[in-house]
Amino acid sequence: MDTQMSFTEAISQSGFETIDFIILVVYIILLVSLGMFLSRDKDGKGKSASDYFLAGNTLTWWAVGASLIAANISAEQFIGMSGTGYADGIAIAAYEVMAAVTLVVIGKFLLPTMIERKIFTIPQFLRERYNDGVGLAFSILWLFLYVFVNLTSVAWLGALAIEQILGLQGLAVSMGGMEVSMRMIIIIALFVIAGIYSIYGGLASVAWTDVMQVTFLVGGGLITAYFALCSVAGDDGSFVDGFNKVYTYLTTGDHTTDTHFHLVIQESHNASAFANVPGIAAIVGGVWLTNLGYWGFNQYIIQKGLAAKSIDEAKKGLIFAGFLKILIPFIVVLPGICAYYMSQNADQFGHLQGSINVSDDAYPWLIRNFTPTGIKGLSFAALTAAIISSLASMFNSTSTLFTMDIYKKYINKGASDKVLVNVGRVVAVSALIIAAIAVKPLLGGLDQAFQYIQEYSGFIYPGIITVFGLGLLWKRASSTAAVWTAIITIPMGVLFKIFLPDVAFQFRAGYIFIILVTFFIIVSYFDKKYVSVERPSQEDQKTMLLWAKILGGAGAVMIIVAIIVVAMGQSTELTTYLNDIGFQAFIFFGVLVGCNAVWLYSNSKDKKADAKALPIDLGLFSTTRGYTYGAIGICVITMILYIVLW
Repeated sequence: MDTQMSFTEAISQSGFETIDFIILVVYIILLVSLGMFLSRDKDGKGKSASDYFLAGNTLTWWAVGASLIAANISAEQFIGMSGTGYADGIAIAAYEVMAAVTLVVIGKFLLPTMIERKIFTIPQFLRERYNDGVGLAFSILWLFLYVFVNLTSVAWLGALAIEQILGLQGLAVSMGGMEVSMRMIIIIALFVIAGIYSIYGGLASVAWTDVMQVTFLVGGGLITAYFALCSVAGDDGSFVDGFNKVYTYLTTGDHTTDTHFHLVIQESHNASAFANVPGIAAIVGGVWLTNLGYWGFNQYIIQKGLAAKSIDEAKKGLIFAGFLKILIPFIVVLPGICAYYMSQNADQFGHLQGSINVSDDAYPWLIRNFTPTGIKGLSFAALTAAIISSLASMFNSTSTLFTMDIYKKYINKGASDKVLVNVGRVVAVSALIIAAIAVKPLLGGLDQAFQYIQEYSGFIYPGIITVFGLGLLWKRASSTAAVWTAIITIPMGVLFKIFLPDVAFQFRAGYIFIILVTFFIIVSYFDKKYVSVERPSQEDQKTMLLWAKILGGAGAVMIIVAIIVVAMGQSTELTTYLNDIGFQAFIFFGVLVGCNAVWLYSNSKDKKADAKALPIDLGLFSTTRGYTYGAIGICVITMILYIVLW
């Protein structure tokens, strides 16, 4: 095969013009130049471990918020979530909308405690709160997750998108007698670009370049959605006309039971879509495990909050990120729905380049066919920004976890800052190489990779939420309970996957959480390793007991009502509908809400505590008026979206 000719022909047929490639090249040059500039050593001094791994705790609220979103939004959203939007509809946006609400919870209750204790890594907290074994176990779990799930999926989806956009599918280059696919070449290029500045410069380079990257990815994403809707509307229509056209088509006539414009999917309308986003469980079900685990205890995400200048700056950063998060469905899910409409009405759009063979082809197919010259380059730059920013964050956090939690703790306890920084760089390069080798065997045949990421990440989140959450909030949480919960978490996920393969993974995760949190509480109460402590002040006791009654009562009501609804099945029209939207999710949510009553009551009344329990300081949970208003704004917008698109 004449590869060069094939490559040239593919590019010429992609619709990309010289200006599009210029925009992309200029963006990459700006990114790497800015990253290298920020990587330089100040005043001729080498970087300390704090500088490299936590940016010297210099991040402002807007840098924290922008970096959180840039690290989060990647190919798994642009490609994977857009692909699920193409296949199932807007319900997948629940991950984004509910994430905004989750950020409010984390900013108020979880992050302040970690910043107060000057935490470098999440496993470090586990070591200090429980013991070395728990910290090491979760260090290893996270390292495997980053290398074999996160790095591989982001790179694979990113390469798939670029390959599809440029029409390079199936092309290969001969190197040393071996045929190397264009997809692997693109993956290696993405790894190298992300690694150039992030591996050398550390978190400061990652976080501050993310400010530029989030501007590109949000701006470019919104522009892509705008032109997609304008293409639907036709020459004389606006993007509003395009939206109305798509909405009307997918909600009337033969599509009255179509799920594409419903945030809550009914199982009877689309069983496969319900399996991915099981109705109301996307609001009150296992999505909370995913979001709390991802945003609260995921090193490459929460590391941005830990690097903030102060607790107040971190809290404001999370609110800012919450508002940005609400924009994401309009950037990634809506284009997927537009692509579905266009593929169903292809005769209206003339000659189209390429095809949608699997759902994850939807977003690149849209860019290739429906964005004008110049905008193609901007959209391409936005997608590239999303991919590179996430890879850069993952490289940095992988090196942080290994260096600070394994190397410094177990291999070289007296390592200097210079040694730690160099080890971190070597680890990041090693992660890059391992991920590049593992990527194709792991993700080669997937249709909707976003679901792969959510399901297999969900194998560890029930245990993470139980161990971290109760460790932060409950003084009786014991090391023994934490160790055994960590040990049985993944085996339980595997067993539930084997024996309940047809149950939506969000429900499976919810069942596992109920078992793990019950197990954890029982083991902690029977653990005899405790110390005597004074009860909190009378005022704090009164506050804790009040909330214990409120949350305990609310949780009990949810569980009882959900059990009654499930038991009644299809005996009435109401219970038939409630079961059709997965009302059983309230059993999980009732446990999640109600278990807070346990630690609140125990913290107020018990004179016993684990030897490494955190001091009870309700003052850490206080927030400013601005934070309160921001939190209310996020919750109101979320409520409006669900009312309009239920």
